[in-house]
Amino acid sequence: MLTYLFATLAGGANAVSSVLQRKAHRDAPTSATLSWQLLAVLRTPIWLFGFLGVIAGFLLQAAALSQGPLTVVEPILVIELPLTLLLAGVLFQRRLNRREWIAALVMAAGLAGLLYSLSPTAAAGAHVDALGWWIGIPLNVALVAALVAQAQRGSSARKAALLGVATGGMFGLTVALMKSMTNALTEDGVAAIFTTWQTYGMVASGGVAMFLLQSALNAGSLVAAQPGFTITDPVVSVLWGVFGYGDTVRSGVFLLLAALFTAAIAAGALSLAHSPLVIGDAEVRVG
Repeated sequence: MLTYLFATLAGGANAVSSVLQRKAHRDAPTSATLSWQLLAVLRTPIWLFGFLGVIAGFLLQAAALSQGPLTVVEPILVIELPLTLLLAGVLFQRRLNRREWIAALVMAAGLAGLLYSLSPTAAAGAHVDALGWWIGIPLNVALVAALVAQAQRGSSARKAALLGVATGGMFGLTVALMKSMTNALTEDGVAAIFTTWQTYGMVASGGVAMFLLQSALNAGSLVAAQPGFTITDPVVSVLWGVFGYGDTVRSGVFLLLAALFTAAIAAGALSLAHSPLVIGDAEVRVG
């Protein structure tokens, strides 16, 4: 139960962070994408408040991972997007329309169906072995690097979309390392956090993910960026959970159902991403 509670609260904290950071990026030049010019945005008070939301989400996610497996915790975090819309509606004094409510309900139903279909179970005392890290990290980083390279070409929408997917991929790696850190904390106490290399890898990976997130938010329309990091993060995290940590999921027809529910979540995310509250038009009118 605590796993679900902490994961839901983490999604809420991330939603608060997303709303504030989007507002901070509203007037930033797109030339700042993937450059140190983003530091100008990062120094604004509203962005700093948003960053506190990131820290809260990080701590709550770590608490959730200390109680349950990656394959349970990470899919729950897709509720960040509908929660973001609800929060933005309050902040910018705009009611959600019927389409937005339906999309949010579809995402919630898809999430419940996905968790039921997979019925994930954590392997007792599971850890990623050395070979798993040696194979998994380079593959994960190579995927992110390829997406960033592809983002250098094309329109601003394409750049935002690819950077959004790259951000989700990097956050997925960060979460895999975070899970290892929470395992060390649970098994060996607080001191173990400072003696395991995964803690420092998590900090480095998280820093890169944050930089990519700010670049995605700055690159172009949030219609393009939002679905990428909303969906890719849990997908990459679940892959780490199954192939790295040995979490078990149901097979056969349940995998087909899981794919269908994942498609429903993605469809809901894409629909919500076209809301004016995500695009930013409402921010300009009201803010």
